[in-house]
Amino acid sequence: MSLAGESKISVILLDIEGTTTPIDFVSQTLFPYASRKLEVFLREHMQEPEIRSLLSELRAQHRRDEQQGLQPPPWQEETEEARLQSCVDYLGWLIARDSKCSPLKALQGKIWQEGYARGELRGEVYEDVPRAFTRWRQQGREISIYSSGSVLAQRLLFQTTKFGDLTRHIASYFDTQTGAKNEVASYRKIAVSLGRAPAEVFFLSDAVKEVDAAQSAGMRAALCVRDPQPPNPGSFSLIHSFDELFPI
Repeated sequence: MSLAGESKISVILLDIEGTTTPIDFVSQTLFPYASRKLEVFLREHMQEPEIRSLLSELRAQHRRDEQQGLQPPPWQEETEEARLQSCVDYLGWLIARDSKCSPLKALQGKIWQEGYARGELRGEVYEDVPRAFTRWRQQGREISIYSSGSVLAQRLLFQTTKFGDLTRHIASYFDTQTGAKNEVASYRKIAVSLGRAPAEVFFLSDAVKEVDAAQSAGMRAALCVRDPQPPNPGSFSLIHSFDELFPI
């Protein structure tokens, strides 16, 4: 892929699901694993200050959902057991809705951390990812990640691939604490955090709304579509493999 002014691009900002990593790994391995382990994890860790803080954030999110008329499962706090079951039911509801709320993502990351530590999980990336990381770093470009999964979850995925620990290539990570991925303001915040002008950042994602938001923020961007027969990309640039982006 040839880009005008590509020498000015100093940071490559990457989505994970469908971009660096197969969607099936996230939807059929990571999410089901977290769902299966959720209740046991909460029983074991519910009294820890960090988990209690996350559950307080979760309760606040539940109130907001109720106020918006979304009808989440009822929340009960008469006993510790009732509170735990309310957390489990509500988290299951959020997962079914593919919610990006930060406390859910943080809890999933904690559960996956235990799974990776036990060897029950191993990060997956496409085969073109490690060689692209090496190439881009040799070109003097920084690599950053922006995903709806927590920063912890991002690090764990890239640390445990069959290609080895890829985090050595990655300079920074961003998650929903920065903002929603389809909001222009999120990409402006990221550029500020990176200390770069938006035009120095190239964003790659499989989601049209995310690419549109990044471009609206002034970043260069393209759709990464791993399917050989993609939907209409509209006016966006399109790549199928990282091999196409900034080749030697």
